[in-house]
Amino acid sequence: MPATVQPSDVAYNYLRVKKNFPNVWCAGCGIGTVMGSIIRAIDKLGYSKNDIALVSGIGCSSRLPVYCDFNTLHTTHGRAIAFATGVKLAKPHMKVIVITGDGDGLAIGGNHFIHACRRNIDITTILINNHIYGMTGGQCSPTTAHDKKATTAPYGNLENTFDVAQLAQAAGASFVSRSTVYHVQQMDKLIGLALEKKGFSLFEAISNCHTYYGRLNKEGDAVSMIQDMKKIALPIKAAKVLPPEKTKGKLLTGVLWDVEKPEFCSEYQKLIDNFKDEREKNNA
Repeated sequence: MPATVQPSDVAYNYLRVKKNFPNVWCAGCGIGTVMGSIIRAIDKLGYSKNDIALVSGIGCSSRLPVYCDFNTLHTTHGRAIAFATGVKLAKPHMKVIVITGDGDGLAIGGNHFIHACRRNIDITTILINNHIYGMTGGQCSPTTAHDKKATTAPYGNLENTFDVAQLAQAAGASFVSRSTVYHVQQMDKLIGLALEKKGFSLFEAISNCHTYYGRLNKEGDAVSMIQDMKKIALPIKAAKVLPPEKTKGKLLTGVLWDVEKPEFCSEYQKLIDNFKDEREKNNA
């Protein structure tokens, strides 16, 4: 056991500390911060580890479940939500959590993402958005901003980005929230709310990739990038009472969307029950 981890620590109860450490992330990467928030949220809610399934695809963020002592499923690139849908339908009592990134979840996995929102299946998707493909070489992702540099855009990205939260809301998700790896206490709370929501819930964690994105765009080291998150973040409650010129260029954080609507697994079970009732009537 590492000297810094004691059996009384919350982390020790949820991490595979004797198996997969040290981790693969760069020093200062925000993904480890998100992992800490996930663990604290789960611990506070009192979920059994056996009733949780963490599902991921490929990428820096998708390595997160490897280090967590839950039921874990490390799948192919972009297909985490597809696999998670199968897990949830087969084991509807389980708390199914998808861990993905802006590349894995929104590029090759984009179609799965929007249709999971549309179905409103009871899956919590934690999308760690660092605006670039980190693990595979620093290529542009769907959230790389216009004119920002990447290894596939050395003169600046020609494509426009989109707002992940707005996409999820428009596609039919029940719950959408966002925070940054600077705002750790807010992140703990929002992940907990997302986990408790019945239906498809998205939590977008804005993170830093100083190794590629920060270096290529001269945004500084991990500390500088995380401090910049503090400057641009604006709670949505505060934004609602501010004039438009005060919110321009700001990153809205908090609960961005929260509605009640029929959940897919529940509707599917109703269909099964109706067929059973009809069969029993016909056989009576």
